[in-house]
Amino acid sequence: MDNKVLCGASYYEQKFYMNPVYDVLPEQVKNELKILCVLFVQDVSGIIMLEFNEEGNLQIMVTAREDDIYFDEIGSELKIKQLQQEKEELFRQLEEYYHAVSD
Repeated sequence: MDNKVLCGASYYEQKFYMNPVYDVLPEQVKNELKILCVLFVQDVSGIIMLEFNEEGNLQIMVTAREDDIYFDEIGSELKIKQLQQEKEELFRQLEEYYHAVSD
């Protein structure tokens, strides 16, 4: 089973993506996710994806093009840790929601 993408943003395409499967989430939550993702890629470049793994845990995945001289790998790792702390409650609620609709 593959990870299920919740949302993501690309610095390269200047786009935010929200998986239509999760359109039922409250607007406030979707807006918070959009802000989180867009600010992340503006800060460190690259692509961020929030995904549910097979166990239903929310993971933050970050990738960058090989030729991206602006991608800040260390800054990216620090920002992920910061998000995990600051958005712990939101991420926990999203995991609970995922388990509720997946079972």
